[in-house]
This record gives sequence, C-alpha cells and structure tokens, in this order.
Amino acid sequence: MLDKDRIRLMTKMAKYEDTKAEEDLKIVSYRKKDYASFNTWITAIWITIGYALVVGIVLFSMSNTIFDSLNIRKLTAIAMAIVVIYIFILVSYCVYTKGFYENKYDKAHRRVKKYYKELSHLGKSYMKEKR
Repeated sequence: MLDKDRIRLMTKMAKYEDTKAEEDLKIVSYRKKDYASFNTWITAIWITIGYALVVGIVLFSMSNTIFDSLNIRKLTAIAMAIVVIYIFILVSYCVYTKGFYENKYDKAHRRVKKYYKELSHLGKSYMKEKR
C-alpha cells in the first residue's frame, strides 16, 4: 500500500541525494577542525602566490622609477610596507576563511544528520508495514 507521507519523504530524500548529498558526505567525512584548517591552509597558499605575483608585477612595471633613486632606507621602507600589507591581507582572509568553512561544515553536518534521521524514519515505516 502506498503511503503519501512515505512518498513525500522519499522524494525529499531523493532530491537531497541528487543535489547536495555527495558534497556533504565528503565534508562530514572530516572533523570540523581538520576541514576548516585544511581549507584555511589552501587559502593561505593561494593568497601568498597571488600576492607574490601582484607585487612582482608592480615592482617590475615600476622598476625604472623605483631603482633610479634607490637607497637602503627606501628599500627598507618598501620591503616593510610589502610585508605589513601581506600579513594584514593574509590574516584577514584566513580568519574569514576559517569562519566560512566552519559554517559550511556545520550546515553540511546538519543536513546529513537530518538525512540519516529521515532514512531511519523511512526504515521504521517499512518495518511497521511488514508486521
């Protein structure tokens, strides 16, 4: 016998399986701290690469004006400015990224927990029907 509630539940679960289940199960396979830390490290690496490329391009394009009147004081000031800006950008992005991925993990964990609860409910309804 067909049960409308069971059909709705199966449809809802099938929709979740088609859209977000695969990604959520990958995310939840990690611990929250590991998932957030891993993605924060990846972000830090890409920010470092991007910042190095931008600084390199800017220094290369302005090399004539910078190196014409270069002395040790000016070189130190430029290097300090580059390092301070890099640290500020890196820390800002890493703090944001850690929060973002912790939030993403929490949402995925809630969806997976709800999915397993619905799966259990569906299994129990089949067991009731068999009796």
